[in-house]
Formats: sequence, structure tokens, C-alpha cells
Amino acid sequence: MFMIFIIGTAGSGKSLLTATFSEWLKISKQDVAIVNLDPGVLTLPYSPDVDVRNHVDIENLMEEYGLGPNGALIMATDLIADKIEEISREIEDLRSDVVLVDTPGQMELFAFRASGPYIASEITEEPKVIVYLFDAVFSANPLNYVSNLFLSAAVYNRFFLPQVHLLSKCDLLPKEEVDKIVDWSANPKMLEFAIEQKLEGTKRLLSRNMMRAIHQLGLRFLLIPVSAKTNEGIVNFNMALERILAGGDKYTY
Repeated sequence: MFMIFIIGTAGSGKSLLTATFSEWLKISKQDVAIVNLDPGVLTLPYSPDVDVRNHVDIENLMEEYGLGPNGALIMATDLIADKIEEISREIEDLRSDVVLVDTPGQMELFAFRASGPYIASEITEEPKVIVYLFDAVFSANPLNYVSNLFLSAAVYNRFFLPQVHLLSKCDLLPKEEVDKIVDWSANPKMLEFAIEQKLEGTKRLLSRNMMRAIHQLGLRFLLIPVSAKTNEGIVNFNMALERILAGGDKYTY
């Protein structure tokens, strides 16, 4: 069993990518399951095989404890950690080769609370990878791109799991814009040139120093452009996962 956690900022396309990639894997004759880890989501573009909403109820938490939506989400995430053994058994009972885990829309609920790394660690001992989504439209500006770069480094620092980095929703940008962002991820000098050209003052200084600090740590976040609507890049995405999880082999035979 291989566990693939889909992480990204709100609106970066996590759930739609989960749905699209799941269908692509099924067409490729892979045995795949989906876990929904978002206790507050109302609708999903897929039918989860394991759903944390069966274990925690946001509306009940709001009513019972007098919480607002955000407070209830935080409490629900911590309660999910308490129920991780039950959730883990549900996943194991599926006996799937690939498990896609769709994390909460608000990334900080999973990535930046103590419960997130605990859930990722305890959910299974099988090989795991984190897929971090860079929203293409948001990342087209070097200031925003560096902010996303910093967030992805922070996620790595929280989980210390192998990461694959996707430029999601790339169908919303012209190809030359997509290529530019991918070039930034591959060539720090091109990113630094864009920072010098596009930014001024404190924004330029801070972005340049943050970018340099991440690269000095030896962290490389090469982006794979994908579109959950057109299936662009899904083959390359899958190949990257196979290199990490199965040493380049197929998930199943």
C-alpha cells in the first residue's frame, strides 16, 4: 500500500486533482482508494472510501461546545487524531495498492497543528509521499511564488516525508506563463532575475533572501505542471510518484 497525501492552500485544486488522478489510476487498472480528511467539506467531486465526516460532525461540535466554524474545524481535526486507529483499520480493510488522502481545504489545519504530522505518522507504516500543490494563477507573480515556495518548505519541515510538487490548474494560464513558473522552480537564477525585475523595496529584499535561504538548505522543488480538467501532466505526475514509492516500478503488476 502506498499513501499519497494531497496538500495545498485553499482553492489550489486538491479535491478535483484527487478525483481526476483516482479515475486515471482506475483506467490504468490500479487498485485505488480515496480518504477524505476534511471534516468541514460539504460536497466532493468523488465518493470517498473512507470519510472522516463519519467520525466527527462539525455542526454537532459547534452546537455542543458553542464554537464558531473555525473553532469546530480545529477541534474536529484533533478528534480525528484520537480516532486514527479506527480510520487506519478502515483503510487497511480496503486492501488497496494506492491510497489518495485529500487533506483539509484550510492547509494549516493539517500541516500546522500537532495533529497533522501525528495523523500522517500513525495512519499506516506503509510508504508515504506528500504532493504539494502550487496554484498556477497565484504563483504567476514572483512574490506569490516565493511565498508558496516558503510554505512548501515549511510543510516539508513539518512532515519530513518525500514531496512531489505540482503546478496545479495550469490550464488557466497561457503555456508561456506555465513554462516561466516551471523555469523558476528549476533555475534559481531565473527566479532571482524575475524578483529583481518585478519587485521593489522590502518585497524584493525579503523574497530574494527567502528564496536564497531555501536553496542554500539544498531544497529543490521542481514543479510538474498539471491540470485536473484536461489531464495534462498526469502521466508525469504518476511517474514521479512511482520513482519515489516504487523505485520506478509500477504500483501493481
